[in-house]
Amino acid sequence: MVASWGWWAGYTVVEWGDDVKAVSEDEAVVLVNHQATGDVCTLMMCLQDKGTVVRQMMWLMDHIFKYTNFGIVSLIHGDFFIRQGKAHRDQQLVLLKEHLEKYYRSRNRKWIVLFPEGGFLRKRRETSQAFAKKNNLPFLQHVTLPRLGATQVILKTLVAPQENGTPAGGDAVIKESKSKGLQWVIDATIAYPKGEPIDIQTWILGYRQPTVTHVHYRIFPIKDVPAEPEALSQWLYQRFIEKEDLLTHFYETGAFPPLQGQTKAVSREMTLSNLWLVGIQSLAFLSGGMWYCILQYFYHCLF
Repeated sequence: MVASWGWWAGYTVVEWGDDVKAVSEDEAVVLVNHQATGDVCTLMMCLQDKGTVVRQMMWLMDHIFKYTNFGIVSLIHGDFFIRQGKAHRDQQLVLLKEHLEKYYRSRNRKWIVLFPEGGFLRKRRETSQAFAKKNNLPFLQHVTLPRLGATQVILKTLVAPQENGTPAGGDAVIKESKSKGLQWVIDATIAYPKGEPIDIQTWILGYRQPTVTHVHYRIFPIKDVPAEPEALSQWLYQRFIEKEDLLTHFYETGAFPPLQGQTKAVSREMTLSNLWLVGIQSLAFLSGGMWYCILQYFYHCLF
């Protein structure tokens, strides 16, 4: 439904880098840079042609999304709304661990989507740059330095024992013999033309001119991701330094650079089936009518 809003408004997506369809049946954590509320809508569109994984995902989103028009759907779906800020950080990580243990396996989830920066670029850039200067880290303009907490909780809870060289211990919830635990990290980088992100209001109302958003993917085996906090922190920093380079190249040239071993970058225009879109909208219309009739029936019974 969310994908259809953008599609009919002329907001389309071009994908670059690794083909994530190849791992759509495996468990993976997706790390994404965060610029605006429209990032979630962009990813929802991207996932529509990735097979059944679109129905087997868990999202970690800012609590503000709880109050959007798809917030109730996400609550029912079992997604996790995380509250930002130092005052809430430790408690939120405990709640996240409990949520994963309760819902991730029981609902047969495959991918979990995370925005490690912990907030929108425009809100966190200044603080991130000050932290980088103080700790002798690279100066980043198009992304911010990621936070470790949620990523560490996800890996510690969902990675199978010995998968990344260190036993997951009692925290891992790999109870079913069929589950191999997390197998991949998908590093997704979203780029908007001229660096002007689309917010969710624009996505729904369609008052911006048709826009092509670009998404770049890199896939890493989970065994290559370190488990120790310090090493994991450095690994995450390196991913976002690479995102900075990718976005700098994109804003200068209008395209992402080729993958290692390629002479030319290859892009893939994502398409949605018009028949599928009509079906989804028809289902929404019919379900709305059904609930209207039910509520009207109860109203007449009561009054």
